[in-house]
Amino acid sequence: MKLRTFLIFLGIEAVFCVVLNIIQASFSGMFSAVMAFPFEELGILLRMLSLPGGIGNIAAIVIYTLVSLLPAAGFLMLSKKQNLHLEDGLLLLLSAVLFGVLYLMINPGLINPLFSKMKGFAITKAMLGGIVYSLLCGYLILRVLRLCYISGTKKLQNYMIILLRLLNVIFVYMIFGASLNNLLNSISVLREGNRGSEHLLSVSIWFLVLQYAVDVLPYLFNLLVVFAGIRLLVELQTDRYSNDSVTAALKLSRLCVIALAATVLTNIVFNLLQLLFARKLMVINSTVQLPVLFIIFVLAVLLFSRFIAENKQLKDDIDMFI
Repeated sequence: MKLRTFLIFLGIEAVFCVVLNIIQASFSGMFSAVMAFPFEELGILLRMLSLPGGIGNIAAIVIYTLVSLLPAAGFLMLSKKQNLHLEDGLLLLLSAVLFGVLYLMINPGLINPLFSKMKGFAITKAMLGGIVYSLLCGYLILRVLRLCYISGTKKLQNYMIILLRLLNVIFVYMIFGASLNNLLNSISVLREGNRGSEHLLSVSIWFLVLQYAVDVLPYLFNLLVVFAGIRLLVELQTDRYSNDSVTAALKLSRLCVIALAATVLTNIVFNLLQLLFARKLMVINSTVQLPVLFIIFVLAVLLFSRFIAENKQLKDDIDMFI
């Protein structure tokens, strides 16, 4: 996939996430939890389809069965290609889980008797969706590990580019999906808890928006870092000893340092602003960020970029000697 096509895809994903959040705020009955998507919505639609009976009920049963059997169909295709491994058994388990989860989504009246100690449909539906996603992600991770283990350097670089692009898909979701959803929920809770004094909430709402900006800033930098990492991998595939490879590595290391510094400083500034406007705020979210993993990642990138530069210099010296 070319860079421009991938950027268009990320833009479409961002718009979809924003629209989904707006729909969730307007139709909370159909969107109770992010983790339940799209199983909850599919269950509601299948229930609506089956209620009149007759052909609608048959169509609902067929769709329900086909969707649930999709992982098992993948297992069957792999078996025909004689490409089965131990982790592929998770596909059969995933089909079995889908049958159960979708059945409960279609018949939500059965949820309370089964999960009587869990309060709220949203929590229970999120748990059910989480089970499906955990199986799916676990299978994909195990599959990727096997592919990486048996692959050569060039294929590993291609797999790394694919995984980095998937990371960007996740970062876009975190910015325009999960974090935006948290912002809208926080504003809604603030208004619900301060009815009658809405005229005093403007400063608090602006600070919630600022909190959203502070929260998503690391994800924005992560997007840039990933694109810089992809650029470096492409240059290494072309020629690991070229000047372009060294330049790409140095740009990646500088960007990582800037990202870390900006993340820490914006968090400090936000906390100080909350202190200055504390008397006007209805809610205060003071946070302390300790990006230990990011610091380790920055150091690793700096070290890697130095290795590339030193290898390039060493090759140039050997070429001159020869």
